[in-house]
Amino acid sequence: MKYVLLLLISITTISCTMAQKSSFSKEALSENLITSDKSEISFQDILNQHKDKTIVVEVWASWCSDCVKAMPKIKELQAKNPEVVYIFLSMDKTFEKWQEGIAKHQLSGNHFWVSDKDGMKGTFGKAINLDWIPRYILINKKGEIVLYRAIETDFDKINSTLQTLK
Repeated sequence: MKYVLLLLISITTISCTMAQKSSFSKEALSENLITSDKSEISFQDILNQHKDKTIVVEVWASWCSDCVKAMPKIKELQAKNPEVVYIFLSMDKTFEKWQEGIAKHQLSGNHFWVSDKDGMKGTFGKAINLDWIPRYILINKKGEIVLYRAIETDFDKINSTLQTLK
């Protein structure tokens, strides 16, 4: 009986952490990110700039092999959905590595650097429950999160979700 109860608690905990969120936390929204001209902008202000548009947020890093492997898929997604706004949030350790990654991989979209020295385990990473990169978050035209936790193996799900948002 003791083991059954422990199993139920474990399943409930895992299910809650994997739950779909429909909005970002105040901590995530208030986090300041760095622009390519080295100015700061809050995540909330970035999202507000694209109000009434469908948004795909990709959290990535130039050192991440899964991120690099997924780049052809994100470029294909962009080609099929040019009306969607693409926001790339880099977890690179330095501004220079981030800029080199954008240039090397020819990523078009809106780019911001999460400059937290603790990277994925930092304030922003914790605020969005970041446990893997690349990570994709889809936001509808109403500003609601419709897909909170997608990774590089979820492109079919990302594509089908985008189709429902047209």
